Amino acid sequence: MPQPAVTALIDTYNHERFIEEAIVSVLEQDFASSDMEILVVDDGSTDRTPEIVQKFAPHVRYLRKENGGQASAFNFGIPQAQGEVIAFLDGDDWWDQAKVTEVMTTFEKNPWAGVVGHGIIQHDSSTGASSALSPEFPGCFDLQSPKGAQTFRDYMCFLGTSRVSIRRSVLGKVMPIPQALVVEADEFMSAMSIAYSSAVLLPACLTHYRLHDQNQYQFSANDPARMRRKLDSLTCLSRELILQLSAAGIPRESIHIIVDPILVTVGRMKLALDGGMPWQTYFIEQDDFRLNHSGAPFAYRVYKQISLLLTLFLPPRMFYKLRNIYSEKNLRRYRGWTGEPSPAAAIQERPLSRGTAAGK
Repeated sequence: MPQPAVTALIDTYNHERFIEEAIVSVLEQDFASSDMEILVVDDGSTDRTPEIVQKFAPHVRYLRKENGGQASAFNFGIPQAQGEVIAFLDGDDWWDQAKVTEVMTTFEKNPWAGVVGHGIIQHDSSTGASSALSPEFPGCFDLQSPKGAQTFRDYMCFLGTSRVSIRRSVLGKVMPIPQALVVEADEFMSAMSIAYSSAVLLPACLTHYRLHDQNQYQFSANDPARMRRKLDSLTCLSRELILQLSAAGIPRESIHIIVDPILVTVGRMKLALDGGMPWQTYFIEQDDFRLNHSGAPFAYRVYKQISLLLTLFLPPRMFYKLRNIYSEKNLRRYRGWTGEPSPAAAIQERPLSRGTAAGK
């Protein structure tokens, strides 16, 4: 069998509700099936996922392993991929029919690029709402300049699993991915792949991204077990990116731009889970404001500084518990007089009607 141009690598764990839709979306691509192989890496599912996937043989190759998380699934599946490009898909998402054609055309037009990302259509299973998200300033970038590093940080949401495709030759320089990245392995993989090459962002929304109650990355703040798992992964991610981006020759300023927001998130999560001193909360929140809201209106800045005084009087766990209640009940609607800070990333968001968003 000739070498395929592209491998669709689907990672899955207990996705019996979704995996068939994911596989069908790959099989129905408007790209020649003879030029594409499909691998499903099952990270030790305990539901009906294996039974459902095996219905699609021989068009789909099923690879099963013991449960170990996202990094271990990538480390297991990527070496078995034969395509010149590997396009990643989570088992609970699905692709637009034109996805592979547009991505492969982009690689052909940009032979120096090692990574391609693109916009998404996000579906919230709890509310039924859908919206199209795309980068406002698509194009090419690398990590050698502060501007390129900031582009990566702002638009990482378009370079995660289900919307990122990477040349296999570039991935060979990145592997293996640190096994401790049970989640967040896609951020490490994309960052290091761009460090060794460069990336192209497309404005087209070519992936349907599903938010649901089993998401491994986005979940309720009232889930300590998943919070702890995410904290451990983010701690590993920050440490490994500092070491390996430096080894790849990325300038120190660029590394700080990429890693500092992760360190702020790590600090917040540690305080929320394990507690600490009130002054630690104050400085973490100040760092977050500096990184994400430097262009905020004056009234919002005053409001923020007043609200941060609470951090000096409340234990960190209590502060973050109250903050979660504030967010869940959408109490921000009562402070419209302050104005809103400009978002750090210029992302176009367009609500979709249910009929438009239905997709498949």
